[in-house]
Amino acid sequence: MLKLNNVYFKINNKIILDGLNLHIKSNEIHSLLGVNGTGKSTLAYLLMGANGYKPQSGDIILYGKKINTLSITKRANLGITLQWQHPASFEGITVRDYLKLKNKSLKITDLKQSLNCVGLKPEIYLNRFVDSTLSGGERKRIELASLILLPQKLVILDEPDSGIDAISINIIIKVIQKFKENGKSVLLITHRKEIAEISDRISLVNKGKVIMTDIPSKVNTYFEKNFAQENNS
Repeated sequence: MLKLNNVYFKINNKIILDGLNLHIKSNEIHSLLGVNGTGKSTLAYLLMGANGYKPQSGDIILYGKKINTLSITKRANLGITLQWQHPASFEGITVRDYLKLKNKSLKITDLKQSLNCVGLKPEIYLNRFVDSTLSGGERKRIELASLILLPQKLVILDEPDSGIDAISINIIIKVIQKFKENGKSVLLITHRKEIAEISDRISLVNKGKVIMTDIPSKVNTYFEKNFAQENNS
């Protein structure tokens, strides 16, 4: 479905991705695991084309088509969507309107079902505003609800477990599994091996390269042995 071939990317002469190779299959939960500062979030931006990011060399290939220079809109039209690490705040917009931003024809039953999937009661949240009055966990869950409503085939989740409580983490895990049930692929970017365990495969990133890709038990064992202390520092 998605391939990155020898992707090289630097910012202000600092190398972030150094010949990175990655292969994500259709209908797969694939985690990108690594300690903070290894280029994982930059890779998410690069895949989505955010901030004008594009590889200095190497290719990003989606369904056999090179997308290195495509805009965010064109990549979205091809089936990619990204949940940012820090959810956007829309002052003055209700949850109802936020969920309908990409599709005005959605029915109220669709909106309610998506909120129920993320553990939020529609009768409480539909008319609330998406702003700083919501907790980080609530905002992330609302953003996940919006992704459920999209037809996109590749969902990129950048540290969806960051800064939220245990209850929200369990809900996020269930939603990720729901994405797969609905035929989507998920690229889960995280530094927590506990979250990555739900994946079909994990790619371990270090110093801008994928150093191994395997089933969760093997990658997590290697990560614990070689990077656990660095991850907790």
